[in-house]
Amino acid sequence: MKISLDCIPCLVRQTIDAAMLVSSDITVHERILREVLRWTADMDMGQPAPVLAQLIHRRLREIVGKKDPYREAKDHQNRIALDLLSELKTEIETAKDPLITALRLAIAGNVIDMGVNRKVTESCVRESISQALTEPFFGNYNGFRNAVAGAQSILYLTDNAGEIAFDRLLIEQLLSKARVTVAVRGGPVINDATIADALAVGLHEIVEIIDNGSDAPGTILGDCSREFKRRFAEADLTIAKGQGNFETLSDAPGKIIFLFKAKCAVVAKHVRVPLGTHLLISSCAGLTN
Repeated sequence: MKISLDCIPCLVRQTIDAAMLVSSDITVHERILREVLRWTADMDMGQPAPVLAQLIHRRLREIVGKKDPYREAKDHQNRIALDLLSELKTEIETAKDPLITALRLAIAGNVIDMGVNRKVTESCVRESISQALTEPFFGNYNGFRNAVAGAQSILYLTDNAGEIAFDRLLIEQLLSKARVTVAVRGGPVINDATIADALAVGLHEIVEIIDNGSDAPGTILGDCSREFKRRFAEADLTIAKGQGNFETLSDAPGKIIFLFKAKCAVVAKHVRVPLGTHLLISSCAGLTN
């Protein structure tokens, strides 16, 4: 998905939010903002927005001298999600359709996104859960069920910290049907999940975890490791969480199911749904409405 002109002011806003989060020094805020404004003048408009976001956050980490400036926020988000898991597991166990309930809850967790929302609270997560369980949903449940049933190996691409605990609920359902490998980011960027977050929510106890070798807030295949690209090519089915993965993989080869909440007007317009819609979009014929 190519970057839109409407993405530019959003990326500038993200830059300011990120700079203010990791430093109280106004000179740092101004420095990174000026660099980003220069980059936008020469950026390749044929690339997805996460390509520029990757450069922004690499530079931000260099300036503030922190390898993972969002680490404290991510730890907090993991705790919020873990505190909710017991009641959410009960929700799944008592549901008429546990797989689809787990699917809806996994998408609900996509609200934990500091690229869109600078401050994530338990109340906004609970609101997202309520919406995911009760509001209209875009996607074909039966197509999803059939795709999962037909796959012997599933590569599950995570998105954010905190959200990754919600992913565990869906992965536990998938494990009865296929071998699942979970892939996280290869390096810190925004509040995207890394190996540390997968360990924090106990995913290593149930599945193999790999990283993709990249610090982009999405999955830019050309920037990923050889091992990740091999796993991606060999998987019977890839489940990709979050807008960043949709933006970077929507034109990629393979059988991919995208699960996310449309939190961005550009993405919502691209997929022709109202802002805030919970989505299941797929490259597999017959899977979407």
